[in-house]
Amino acid sequence: MRHKDRLAAVKYRSFDYDVKAVGDDGLFSGYGSVFGVVDSYNEVVAPGAFLESIEDAKAKSRTFPVLWQHRTGEPIGSWDISSMKEDDRGLFGAGELWLQDAPYARIAYRGMQTRSITGLSIGYYVRESSFDEKTRIRTLTKLDLIEVSIVTVPANDEARTDTIKSKLAHGGLPSMPEFELLLREAGFSKSQSTVIANRGLQHLLRSESEGDLAAIEIVEALKSRPALSLPSF
Repeated sequence: MRHKDRLAAVKYRSFDYDVKAVGDDGLFSGYGSVFGVVDSYNEVVAPGAFLESIEDAKAKSRTFPVLWQHRTGEPIGSWDISSMKEDDRGLFGAGELWLQDAPYARIAYRGMQTRSITGLSIGYYVRESSFDEKTRIRTLTKLDLIEVSIVTVPANDEARTDTIKSKLAHGGLPSMPEFELLLREAGFSKSQSTVIANRGLQHLLRSESEGDLAAIEIVEALKSRPALSLPSF
């Protein structure tokens, strides 16, 4: 099912970066995003998703900033818009860190050289996407790229499970992708997690909306699972 996301909010997609080179002058090149990889949100970027955004920037003679930790007030470099393109793997481009002008650019540069900073995170709006009811995977087909940040610690499944556990500890219920992530952390395979979530959580959500006390019991059962131990607040 395809649809346009008219009320889109800025989203972020993080990963370990794939930089081909970091020169003494702060120049580097690499992939800002890769295609065909399903993330922990059950979303995947499709080829062609960035094309319109890149062409629009070129037509306006502008480029995309390199930010530090998504801080709009901390630009530390820029991407060479003429180098940005999609290939078979993903979104490729060359960038420059402003080593002489931005203090955090020097921190990023040193971290990239020593491999102690290994995260890239893109900021974007989702304009068009499609959702597969069978696989529960959302394919992002059209994105408005806003910026590409260098981040100290890229968002990962471990950080996300802490957030989900906090939600459970407060009596809330996870979304379908979040529930699958918890099941994977507990030792279930991806396919098993999908089956359990589709056949179990949907019923739980319906029951909870109807005021069924059984929903509370299931949440408590999730809390008691050793691999899903929850923090205290």
